[in-house]
Amino acid sequence: MTNQVDNSKRRFLTLATGAVGGVAVVGVATPLIASFFPSERAKAAGAPVEVDISKLEPGQKIDVEWRGKPVWLVNRTKEMVDNMAKIEGKLVDPTSDASDQPDYAHNKLRSRAEHANLWIALGVCTHLGCSPTYRPDLAPADLGPEWVGGFYCPCHGSKFDLAGRVYSGVPAPKNLVIPPYKYLSATSVLIGEDK
Repeated sequence: MTNQVDNSKRRFLTLATGAVGGVAVVGVATPLIASFFPSERAKAAGAPVEVDISKLEPGQKIDVEWRGKPVWLVNRTKEMVDNMAKIEGKLVDPTSDASDQPDYAHNKLRSRAEHANLWIALGVCTHLGCSPTYRPDLAPADLGPEWVGGFYCPCHGSKFDLAGRVYSGVPAPKNLVIPPYKYLSATSVLIGEDK
């Protein structure tokens, strides 16, 4: 028996083992490093949403989704805006002092001054998170003769006007939330960013 070592085979086995080990390290490290960065789905969940408002007719409401929640866009008519003044005495926070909204929406209409007719809000009741229904009709039988249009939450009976201001005597404690938004043009609005 000879004690002669074949160095070429030894070198090949050493290199092959090193290469397989290197591939294994890369295979383990890749998912670990990738977990430090948010996924495309996670990025999209918090990303701003651009909405085309060019086809939004007066009195119409459209719904979009932002951060997994419904966002309402309502193109209020002059009559709708005028009717809101009639019910201010029936609201919990008519001047929106205790409400969650950006500074530019801290007014009676709760919208940007340059497009006061367009109202944007999260479509989530501030009571238990239900989604109220849009009720623009005047004085419907189920809501009474003083109803001038707004949102009604059928789950627990909370009522909001067309600026998302909550009526007194209902379970919802606060006005609907106004998200940050900005106009990109006369026909496009970006929800989720305001600067």
